[in-house]
Amino acid sequence: MALSLRNVTFDCADPKALAAFWSEVIDKPVADYSNDEFAAVGMGEAGEVGMLFLRVPEPKTAKNRFHPDLTAKDREAEIERLVTLGATRGSDHEMKQIGAVWTVMQDPEGNEFCVAQR
Repeated sequence: MALSLRNVTFDCADPKALAAFWSEVIDKPVADYSNDEFAAVGMGEAGEVGMLFLRVPEPKTAKNRFHPDLTAKDREAEIERLVTLGATRGSDHEMKQIGAVWTVMQDPEGNEFCVAQR
């Protein structure tokens, strides 16, 4: 039996607010059934990986061990847009041997993600 990835889940303090941020990031709607305890983005689209946001009582305390990687045609323009939405820009990185360039970012609750040049 083969498994497939269906959702990426974020623990957070404010599911609706974080879902609204990620909805703008990936241009997918927040599910109508989202509430103060649970929110979803991009659910129900065949073949798409959804994003779930669950309220937890404890704050984030350490670096993520798992994070989403996003790609953009114009990385710098996309980073500027994300900062306007509430993200924080972190460090830039390059792996010359494979031609990869990316920037580490944080969403409004401090969850790390990367934006790479496509």
